[in-house]
Amino acid sequence: MPVAALDHSETGYSPRQAYWLARAAQAAYADEDTAREELAGWGFDRFRHFRTPHAAPFPLEDTQAYVAGSDRMVIVAFRGTEPAVLKDWLSDGNTPPVPGPAGKGLVHLGFHLALASVHAEVRDTVVEFGGAGRSVWLTGHSLGGALAMLSGARLRFEDPNLSPHGVFTYGQPRTCDRLLATAYNDALKNRTHRFVNNNDIVPQVPPAPVFSHVERLRYFDADGRLHDRMPFAAGVGDRIGGMTTDAFAPASDGIRDHLMAAYLTNLEKNVPH
Repeated sequence: MPVAALDHSETGYSPRQAYWLARAAQAAYADEDTAREELAGWGFDRFRHFRTPHAAPFPLEDTQAYVAGSDRMVIVAFRGTEPAVLKDWLSDGNTPPVPGPAGKGLVHLGFHLALASVHAEVRDTVVEFGGAGRSVWLTGHSLGGALAMLSGARLRFEDPNLSPHGVFTYGQPRTCDRLLATAYNDALKNRTHRFVNNNDIVPQVPPAPVFSHVERLRYFDADGRLHDRMPFAAGVGDRIGGMTTDAFAPASDGIRDHLMAAYLTNLEKNVPH
């Protein structure tokens, strides 16, 4: 049975909202016209797309995002990147962390630069499309999840009037240090939902403890059941698997579980029909 239509008046978490924001994150991988048409079909009559070539030395082709607005809701979605590209990007030993939003903690330099290339335009569009009781939601898969989280932090810490109502990420890598994660959790934990699918390898990089995750975790087990935390045994299994196999290999379980299609399949299973 198809999932019920997106509720533009939603103000909090629900499995249906998680499903539709995952669909929005998936649409960020499409070209501008395709994404615009899809969001129009969901009731968004305003749409703006951003694409900024990324600077060296990072092997990331560009940063892409869009903002879509309706009379009740604004969605900001960031595009992800191929896991192999992300692996190379995050394993570059010459990328020291830099100060985070509003000087709180540290973030990976690559994530900082990727967001900085579009943040001003995204923020201005949120202001333009928002207001008048419209809620603001940020979403992204993979690299896009890291950018959605950092965008939420910048909006909250640099202009509290723009605090998002929800930040939904899927297969997000570790993005910041413990200091920024703590500040972020204090401000946005109840509005953030970080989905991890079973053995997805991307949430395991860059390495801890230099980099940390933000809360709140929502975890899919091997059968696609949704939990509010990762069971201890599953976490141990992930670490053991990472030590014995190349989890970034295209055919590995670590990559299969990272695919946006896998997240959407599991989300659909967990939406009440």
